[in-house]
Amino acid sequence: MNPEMKRAMQRNPHLKTYLTEFERRSGQLPQFMVQLGGDLKGEENPNLLLPVGDPIFIHIYGSKREGNMKYHAIEPRLSEYERKKYRLILDTILELSAREPVPENETELRAMILKLLDEVCDLSDGNNTPSNGRSTLLSLLSPVQKIPVNQFEYSKIQYYIERDIIGSGPIEPLIRDPYIEDIHCIGLNDIYIVHKTFDMIGTNVRFAEKAELDGWMRSMSERIGRPVSDSRPIADGALPDGSRINIMYSSDVSRRGPSFTMRKFTSTPISIVQLIKWGTISPEAAAYLWMCLENGMSIFFSGETASGKTTMLNACLPFVNPKSKVYSAEDTAEVLPPQPVWQQLITREEGPEESRVDLFTLLRAALRSRPNYIIVGEIRGVEGSVAFQAMQTGHPVIATFHASSVKKMIQRLTGDPIKVPVTFVDNLNVAMILQAVYRNGRFLRRCTAVEEIEGYYEDVGGVITRAVFQWDPVTDSHEFRGLNNSFVLEEKIAVILGYDDPRQIYNDLFLRSKILKMMIDNDIVEYGKVNQVLFDFALKGVDGLPFVV
Repeated sequence: MNPEMKRAMQRNPHLKTYLTEFERRSGQLPQFMVQLGGDLKGEENPNLLLPVGDPIFIHIYGSKREGNMKYHAIEPRLSEYERKKYRLILDTILELSAREPVPENETELRAMILKLLDEVCDLSDGNNTPSNGRSTLLSLLSPVQKIPVNQFEYSKIQYYIERDIIGSGPIEPLIRDPYIEDIHCIGLNDIYIVHKTFDMIGTNVRFAEKAELDGWMRSMSERIGRPVSDSRPIADGALPDGSRINIMYSSDVSRRGPSFTMRKFTSTPISIVQLIKWGTISPEAAAYLWMCLENGMSIFFSGETASGKTTMLNACLPFVNPKSKVYSAEDTAEVLPPQPVWQQLITREEGPEESRVDLFTLLRAALRSRPNYIIVGEIRGVEGSVAFQAMQTGHPVIATFHASSVKKMIQRLTGDPIKVPVTFVDNLNVAMILQAVYRNGRFLRRCTAVEEIEGYYEDVGGVITRAVFQWDPVTDSHEFRGLNNSFVLEEKIAVILGYDDPRQIYNDLFLRSKILKMMIDNDIVEYGKVNQVLFDFALKGVDGLPFVV
């Protein structure tokens, strides 16, 4: 047995009980893994145990081919008697909390809860379960009498109180798992997740009753500042940790029961080197984006829902010069520029009409601050016209956009409600198209095309674009179709850099492509380490690199 698993079982009796029963049924124990590697994407019959912070563990097992993959969250379980005790203790703590100073942060809240828990519980009695098996719990609590619990009960009750007051309630195991992208709950059915390694999986996590689900939704909606009710059943916003949640509270709206979808926020973005390793983008295409963002080009990351637009945008932001002044404007905070001079602007949709602030207003305010780059979380309305005005006045714009091709992107930009004049579209320099695809039974995200916006030509009656990179689904590779034929590289960036021969610009691109490949070879994949290499190169050139190119 793995020594780490053995120590985990010693610390967590409920884990030992679960694994003993699983081994009895299946004849094997799962592999204990502190981290999940990318090589597990091809694993057909995984059986692994992942710790996500005591006392929670995740067991993933089953067959991909047979479609019976299981995601089992292992956490302490309360007996019926312990659950009654827990409810009594929780109610008492909530009542006593009214006399305490209001906590200013999560640390103070946790300290207050633990203080009140110690006040309410009596650990002196190690065997307090009634001999007749019946509980008269209400008689246990009087103005001067604490609730007797043993150490085992105390640990479990402490976990549940912290989970339900500070944490995320029943979905806490899913929130702690760093490999989950999305969480889907429809009524009282089992909750499904989208896993970074194993795609869509059903879990054993669920809400026990409708009242519990209703209470949880009201609590979450209050955290995002948009309380739900039967009269206002839909809410959408960001939780304190940055995760985005959409709530459908009323059964009149969500016929299969109240439901929610949560897109988890990653505090550390995925690096561009990691995306290259996964095959999402080629080193040459990444180097092309590097050249564009280094030299003030405007780029849209476009694609359908869950195609990886924001992930790619965040991964590319370190290509922007570290000395740049960056402004971001979003409905929900999702972009994470690494530049130290970053002004983050968020819309305000609640409150009186005169106090609301939309993306249109934020972008107009950003223009007055003369930023080097403006980042728009997602363009979908009239703010798009402001973004194109910003490009016209020399402010590069980076944004995400919902469209599955450059043609459809232009159609949406020039139609209602965005209404960008078609002759303005060439202020946008580059569009990347991203797509979620299934290939050989695997769910993948791929950059399917990178196209340059050359300009509007009246004689052809439309906007001319040039494909620079194209994804080949047969070979799962990216073809560099713009080699010696790139409008942006030769007609714009080479001019900015003062090259007599525009074709010299490709030497710069291939140098950057080589740097990205060498980061893979030297296992420089983590976002912070990749950023450091990119920033050092921006400031010192090849002399700032940790390897020789």
